[in-house]
Amino acid sequence: MNQNSTVASFLEQIASQYQELSRQLKRIATYIEAHQHEMALLRIQDVATACEVQPSAVVRFAQRFGFKGYSDLQSVFRESMLAQAPSSHHYRRRIQEAIQHGSPDSSEVLARRFIRASREGLDALDSALDAQAFDAAVALLAASRNIYVIGMGRSLSVASYLAYALQNLGRPAHFLSGVGGDPRQAMRAIGPDDVLFAISFAPYATETQASMQLARDSGARILLLTDSVLASICALSDVQLFAQEQTAFEFKTLTSTICLAQALFIALAHTLERQSNLDSYSPGR
Repeated sequence: MNQNSTVASFLEQIASQYQELSRQLKRIATYIEAHQHEMALLRIQDVATACEVQPSAVVRFAQRFGFKGYSDLQSVFRESMLAQAPSSHHYRRRIQEAIQHGSPDSSEVLARRFIRASREGLDALDSALDAQAFDAAVALLAASRNIYVIGMGRSLSVASYLAYALQNLGRPAHFLSGVGGDPRQAMRAIGPDDVLFAISFAPYATETQASMQLARDSGARILLLTDSVLASICALSDVQLFAQEQTAFEFKTLTSTICLAQALFIALAHTLERQSNLDSYSPGR
């Protein structure tokens, strides 16, 4: 078993046992999954502080999954980091190394690295796409009266695109950008026949979480596009879709997320068109 699969197996074990964990241990699990690329360098106190727990809780978490303590748990991530060291340097060091090996000193190098990372992300999305969840997401949107779309930070551009695209289907779509005030102010009329489409990635915007809670309290259904099955906001949603973005030069790409959003829109458009054709069909004609 290689080092990458060791980390992957550990994260899969966490996911499979997540619902059995206490509230504190769930918080630690979510943090570790979201910061897996930093775990090799984080002290136990760093994790405890970020999760608002005592260091002893982090030790209990490690022991819960068969480790003697935090150091043993961390060694899994350290071994993985060492195995990936050549591709994990800071972008300036990586570009310098490329130049030393005869690569052209141009912006093309940076562009191709981003393209490569985006392609890897799309391959991962293709392999991990949950067909059942995707079909459920399309059905949820197709049955809705109004669709409210929210995304903050780097999710904002994806949410903006979805709101625009949905409006072109003649479907009432409301973009909750938060510009000019609390996005919940634009959700006052949301009800049981409506859907909130939330796009959120770690560290999960508080405005998005608050809007999801309001939608839940109002009886609306919630579709969530996020990055981890361990995200605490998954518990507020009815259907979840997942997109894991790759990193290039310390920046997250958006390729996988926007691709999944566009695929969802196209699938919805086809579903609505088929429904329209069925509604207009009259036997005997």
